[in-house]
Amino acid sequence: MTIEIKVPSVGESVTEATLAEWFKKDGETVKKDEPLFVIETDKVTLEVVAEADGVLSIKIQAGETVAIGAVVGAIDTEAAPAKKAKDVEKKPEAEKTSIEETPQKEEKAAPPKEATEKEKKKAEKKPEKKKESEPQPFQALTPSVHNLISQNNIDIDKIEGTGPDGRITRGDVLLYLESSAEKTSEEKPADDRMADSDTEKEIAEAETREAETQTSRKPMSAIRRRIAARLLEAKQNTAMLTTFNEIDMFQVQNIRARYKESFKEKHGVSLGLMSFFIKATVEALKAFAEVNAFIDHEEIVYHHYYHIGIAVGAEKGLVVPVIRNADRLSFAELEQAIVDYVNKIKDNRLELADLEGGTFTISNGGIYGSLLSTPILNMPQSGILGMHKIEKRPVVIDDKIEIRPMMYVALSYDHRIVDGREAVSFLKHIKENVENPEQMMLEM
Repeated sequence: MTIEIKVPSVGESVTEATLAEWFKKDGETVKKDEPLFVIETDKVTLEVVAEADGVLSIKIQAGETVAIGAVVGAIDTEAAPAKKAKDVEKKPEAEKTSIEETPQKEEKAAPPKEATEKEKKKAEKKPEKKKESEPQPFQALTPSVHNLISQNNIDIDKIEGTGPDGRITRGDVLLYLESSAEKTSEEKPADDRMADSDTEKEIAEAETREAETQTSRKPMSAIRRRIAARLLEAKQNTAMLTTFNEIDMFQVQNIRARYKESFKEKHGVSLGLMSFFIKATVEALKAFAEVNAFIDHEEIVYHHYYHIGIAVGAEKGLVVPVIRNADRLSFAELEQAIVDYVNKIKDNRLELADLEGGTFTISNGGIYGSLLSTPILNMPQSGILGMHKIEKRPVVIDDKIEIRPMMYVALSYDHRIVDGREAVSFLKHIKENVENPEQMMLEM
């Protein structure tokens, strides 16, 4: 029986995908639920698994763009069992032969004389291997090495090659030039030394020019193209503005330290920073509805729910999975949702539905060491919060200077719908909630 392998549907708006990589080769045996290949669309990366055990037949190679529903390969479910059956039939004969031949092998042990002759033959073959490691002829050198030897009129026989099979590398030539210069520098007059200096300068300039030409190209992935288009669209089609503030993280860090072990023991997940910021953001969105809205032509569309997108850096680009109805979730449920999305991204199981419907986005550049940045809007949303790394800084507390763990935060917003006063107040509202998290954490 042959099962066709088709490109699965990942959403109504997606009509084609790129077959990014095959995990198996043509003709290899596969098992049911084993990952076969990865497809990329402009929004998600998805692994496709085998539907049954069998032998894989590849029809579409990696790197090609295919339509949703297209057949890219097949699994022959009868090929693998048949092969195993033959092995079972042959196995008794093999065992029987080995048993019968064992006494004969003991009787026909090789005499010492024959072993000595074999050793002599091996010794006679060694000089032939030496020829393979001799320096390559002049015309077999790489262009850069060939040019360097020609420019300096070097006798190739005087250079010892250290590359594969005795090949002369550029480093071998440069080392020879340096050693030759050291030997003759004391014997040469000043004019010759200046000439050597000019030669070294020419060599250095040649190396610089060669390094500048060492470039490579590769096509942008579908996700990367989509990210580029979306960011450019946000810059061109919104009146984006950013406001900044800083948050004292002392109370949050204190609470996390106190409840870290009990929280994980009770809920099975760690108490992170993101759940505090999601909770604080939801409260701020309730107070400033415009930040949770967007412009549709000449109308403002207000959301009466809170779907928070969390920006996650993946290997092939930034993705923003959405935590739906974040206002209804506990700290533990928020942390679990984040962990689930991270695992789905690692396993290439993120679906298009996971990325749709967000009303506001939070991006944490602090995990990469960012001190301050200006996040770009995730259209059609009107606001995005940027978190950054925590640094100890001197601050004034009750007219006294204290060292506190501080974080800069940034709010980028669409100035067409959100005024500066609302934006500043929104960010201040988040600051107050994070610096005084007890009210938010009563549910714990």
